Amino acid sequence: MRPLSVRGKLTALYGGMFALSGIVLLVIVYLLVSQALPSPTRFADTSMGQVPADDTSQKSPTVPALPEQNFAQVIQSLTAYRSSTLTTLLVQSGAALLITAVLAVLLGWFVARRVLRPLHDITDTARRLGAEDLTRRIKLNGPHDELKELADTFDGMLDRLSRSFDSQHRFVANASHELRTPLALQRTLIEVALLADDVPPETRLLGSRLLDTNARTERVLDGLLILARSDRGLSDRVPVRLDHLVETAAKDFDGVEVRTGPRTVAGDPVLLERLVVNLIDNAVTYNHTGGWVRVEVADTPALAVSNTGPQIDPETVPALFEPFHRGSPDRTGDTKHSGLGLSIVRSVADAHGGRADARSRPDGGLDVTVWLP
Repeated sequence: MRPLSVRGKLTALYGGMFALSGIVLLVIVYLLVSQALPSPTRFADTSMGQVPADDTSQKSPTVPALPEQNFAQVIQSLTAYRSSTLTTLLVQSGAALLITAVLAVLLGWFVARRVLRPLHDITDTARRLGAEDLTRRIKLNGPHDELKELADTFDGMLDRLSRSFDSQHRFVANASHELRTPLALQRTLIEVALLADDVPPETRLLGSRLLDTNARTERVLDGLLILARSDRGLSDRVPVRLDHLVETAAKDFDGVEVRTGPRTVAGDPVLLERLVVNLIDNAVTYNHTGGWVRVEVADTPALAVSNTGPQIDPETVPALFEPFHRGSPDRTGDTKHSGLGLSIVRSVADAHGGRADARSRPDGGLDVTVWLP
């Protein structure tokens, strides 16, 4: 059973309090009217002249004396009248209370909506927030009450988070950029040293391994730069033909089956190109001999990349999108990739307001799908 929302609870509280107050008021009125109406026996006795004249406590209306033989009928008639009056009072008051209680519930529903509107604003703002976009603020107007204090506290927290994320992104981007220059210098020095004819085989082997390590480090830094850029979000968007990007990127890989249809998305062409290249490169790298790689572009999902390959534990698939995580031993042993491929894919998809998911194939390999607006 789905629990009541806060609006529903407030409405129930308003209606319940009104109904309880109405019932208490109805009981009080019933008792007062019941006491105000004269007792049939005493009223008849007074009418027959059986109450002393100086008894000022009885203020019953003066009526002509009744014959003795009609006394029982008068008592019966007065009792029926008293009962009918009280019953009518109770029924009509109960009906009025029921109608006003329904109106109170409806009014409470709309009042609760107005009272909770600032909370809805806070919820909507929080739902639209992400690490790539912390620029939204609530900026609640109105009296300085508890709700405005909550909204201002939330805005202050977003300011601190935004500064922290911006600082982190700038550090990663600056550090990656600063490290590229010495790496490029190291690669040049090693290549120049290996050009000499008298280089011993051991030194040449060492230089080759150093070049491989250098290249891998450069790939890691390039991946970090792409991550830092995509995590900051998109400053502007332009129409990009996703099918053209896929067709162009697939030409650099052998054995890739491409199925495309016209698909235009609004975004950053450089980041989208990196997303496509990373997906195809990942599928080709971890494919097995004689296998296949298929890339499809459609409306929903926007991009789907599938390949054959080794078996992947379904429980480890979500972790493949984490930085520097390669999953199975076959992937972990890879030294030609930085381990940022799928992390960049998800980050770029998030920056464009989409998402990226993956699932393992029963016969081996991986299906990766990307949804883009």
